[in-house]
Amino acid sequence: MPSSGSARRTIPLSQATLADLDPRVARPAYDRSAVTAGIVHFGVGGFHRAHEAMYLDRLMNDGRALDWGICGVGALPHDRRIIETLSGQDGLYTLVVKHPDGRLEPRVIGSVVETMFAPDDPQAVVVRLADPATRIVSLTITEGGYLVNQVTGEFAADDPSIQADLADDATPSTVFGYLTAALALRRERGEAPFTVMSCDNLPDNGDVARRMLCAFARLKDPALADWMEAEVAFPNCMVDRITPVTAEPDVERLADEFGVRDGWPVVCEPFTQWVLEDHFGQGRPPFEEAGVQMVDDVVPYELMKLRLLNASHQALCYLGHLAGYRYAHEVCRDPLFAEFLLAYMEREGSPTLPEVPGVDLDRYRHQLIERFANPEVRDTLARLCAESSDRIPKWLVPVIRANLEAGGEIERSALVVASWARYAEGIDERGQPIEVVDRLKDRVISAAARQDEDPLAFIRDRDLFGGLADDERFVAAYTPALHALHTRGARATLEALTKEG
Repeated sequence: MPSSGSARRTIPLSQATLADLDPRVARPAYDRSAVTAGIVHFGVGGFHRAHEAMYLDRLMNDGRALDWGICGVGALPHDRRIIETLSGQDGLYTLVVKHPDGRLEPRVIGSVVETMFAPDDPQAVVVRLADPATRIVSLTITEGGYLVNQVTGEFAADDPSIQADLADDATPSTVFGYLTAALALRRERGEAPFTVMSCDNLPDNGDVARRMLCAFARLKDPALADWMEAEVAFPNCMVDRITPVTAEPDVERLADEFGVRDGWPVVCEPFTQWVLEDHFGQGRPPFEEAGVQMVDDVVPYELMKLRLLNASHQALCYLGHLAGYRYAHEVCRDPLFAEFLLAYMEREGSPTLPEVPGVDLDRYRHQLIERFANPEVRDTLARLCAESSDRIPKWLVPVIRANLEAGGEIERSALVVASWARYAEGIDERGQPIEVVDRLKDRVISAAARQDEDPLAFIRDRDLFGGLADDERFVAAYTPALHALHTRGARATLEALTKEG
């Protein structure tokens, strides 16, 4: 992301210029030349840099974990720009926390000490992964990056990128190819494997990473797969921090107010949470000293986040967009929408949760609304509406199924599904086009286009909704909700539901 000019003198961010930065900009208090990489991370986007890298920087500022620096790897063509930007800044970047009162809190993060763009030298990445110094490989490759077949739950081995990596003597091009090649080397040398730590926002992320990576390895070398299943640790974790895409005004404001010329800063909310299963094969940083919750069982926390925070994002984004809003904070500052979100969380999401140790759910629910309403974060509804086919089936459909089985309320969840179906028609209530961004874009748009003749057309996709179209109680809630969105609009539909409810 290019930086723009500024009226005041700006300082380009690099190791050599750290001492010259505005004193209001926090910076590494440790000697970065003493930091060595113990973690290789795939996917050095905004979330990783606002989360895992930030926690490690906290430890390093306390004089800890200096042998747990990060080697950031970009494996996809679009990663070249971020890797080049970070490389040009000696791995440094500015994390800008946006407080609700408008105050910015910039901190230069120094925990990324190496960067590699894998397509330029795939073998060098394999060598780095196979190095005994690499004890953890962490991942933020998005929910869809694990290539889980949504119907069977099995590995999507027919994906073209996977087929290329499965060829004899193939040069790795995917995360699966790189990790398997490196683990094969370590096994041949009699060295212990690294831990694979998924930090992606999906249920049982460590278990998913284990199943998918081992499935790939089994297609390459069954004996290697057996070894991986027995020896490689795959901890589960729950991660949380709203990290919107960095926009040009963010770059400009950092330069204008603090004099820092950063090619790709990261902006985020003040809140952060990481609940991590304490299951590592080759040691780990003392994460708990940086505020990470180390637990034996992540599941309760994971379900809390997925069914309250993530599902609430879906509950606000389609309805909010249809009603004319474009940012999450606009939606959550509207009392009608805030009341709807709280009612969903209290009456539909929360009843499906197990006990969450140490968490006051009522406080958590209200805190979510406050976080979503932060006007400085400016989280776009377009971001929240994207890739719904990877999100709704994982975050909201399980809530619906659980409440159908238990006789619980489903009306608000049904309206959320209907709002996605209405959004996928590609035209908002003012006749303006909607750009649907989804890996199944053609499929969902086609289904939405058939809703005039078949009101259940959208939810007949069993890959996404299972048997919801066959459930009489769900259909009885969904059909009138979709009809109301078409005839009355999002706001009037919400008003009617709130009065009923």
